[in-house]
Amino acid sequence: MKFSFNVEDASQVFVGAFALAVPISFSEEAWKLGETLPLINLFMLFGLSVLFLGLFTYQSVFQKNITTRKTAFVFRIVIAYIITAFVVALVLFCLDKLPLFEDPMTSLNRIVVITMPASMGAIVVDSLDKE
Repeated sequence: MKFSFNVEDASQVFVGAFALAVPISFSEEAWKLGETLPLINLFMLFGLSVLFLGLFTYQSVFQKNITTRKTAFVFRIVIAYIITAFVVALVLFCLDKLPLFEDPMTSLNRIVVITMPASMGAIVVDSLDKE
């Protein structure tokens, strides 16, 4: 089994992330959650994101066959989350809801809150073209 993550895979992750990041980023509830959610809850959201990304990637993208591709499996999860977080940050920045220099903690919190559902969109679209 070969390890590959190419431009097509990256573009699928970008499109999937964008598809869910845009409507959620326009939500005032998401902005306020990013301001008020306690740190422990943000860690739980992050953990849930990674857990669900892992489960979906294991079941759908890798079809339960990771024994010889553990590095590729972990890489796919990490890169999907990072790309999604980048897309979310870009959308929030465009909406002027990413106070990166004025309030970096709120910015990070908003990114984590919105990245959770957006990362699922990213991995679902990525899975349409299986390994």
